[in-house]
Amino acid sequence: SFICVLYLAGEDEQSTEMAARWEDEKVTEAASDGFVAIKINTKSEACLQFSQIYPVVCVPSSFFIGDNGIPLEVIAGSVSVEELVTRIHKVKQMHTVKGQPLENGNQSSAPCASSQSDGAPENTQSRAAELCDPPESVMTEAIRPSADGASSGQASQEATNSSDEQVNDAQPVNDLTLKVQRITKKLEERREEKRKEEEQKEIKKEIERRKTGKEMLEYKRRQEEELTKRMLEERNREKAEEKAARERIRQQIAMDRAERAARFAKSKEEAEAAKAAALQAKQAEIEARKEASQKERSAIARIQFRLPDGSSFTNQFPSEARLEEARQFAAQ
Repeated sequence: SFICVLYLAGEDEQSTEMAARWEDEKVTEAASDGFVAIKINTKSEACLQFSQIYPVVCVPSSFFIGDNGIPLEVIAGSVSVEELVTRIHKVKQMHTVKGQPLENGNQSSAPCASSQSDGAPENTQSRAAELCDPPESVMTEAIRPSADGASSGQASQEATNSSDEQVNDAQPVNDLTLKVQRITKKLEERREEKRKEEEQKEIKKEIERRKTGKEMLEYKRRQEEELTKRMLEERNREKAEEKAARERIRQQIAMDRAERAARFAKSKEEAEAAKAAALQAKQAEIEARKEASQKERSAIARIQFRLPDGSSFTNQFPSEARLEEARQFAAQ
């Protein structure tokens, strides 16, 4: 049985001023009894649904809606605190008069007069006029004279009052029912759109998942091929190291022989010749080591990786390998 107050506020300066008016102490005191107030942002879905039933022609707007769904007062734009308090008292008086028992048909027009307030939407006023003015055929039938004299006149008066009440009660119910059905249909259409969007998202996720699975399988296959290639290269490197070791042993034997020849030489010339032979053998060994080291260095690339936490690790790669292999190794 309370009056529903809906304040539609935007983000402009006038909405801010009107919001301050509603928070004033005088306004709060005037609307403290018999009112249920709701503030709605004009960009919200609630405002969209509300505007489909009660057209919003101005922002900000304040709607005072009675228990029959008809606006008792509509305040368009921003007003002063005194004007707002006056409007609130006026709405209270309208609501109190409407809640009293009706003695004749003239009193039933009070909600209609109150609904035609300044700034109210035209279609809302026309709907209120339709609710308050019964069809001419119903009035004619209600006041048609009968053969019963005075008793028929009383019956006609009761029929007129009953017809007024039925029209007043049935018309807003039908209008609200149709609008609720339209809103429900739109909400169902939105739900259907959201459901279709979710289905499309699920299909895209499944496609991405399959694509990722194929990429992982391809990556594993490349990893296995790289591992096989590295094992072959490691085997070839071991063979090269064994060959270099045998060559060093032969050079050592030659050096030993040269030293023995120099040691057992009888003359200085023979000793010098032996020393020269030893020196040549040693130089040959040094050159052989250099060549082996160069070959080994040219065949292997040793790369050190440093992690964000400061730690590091090192790995060897074939010299002909691409830098992409090092990046994949670090990522793995």
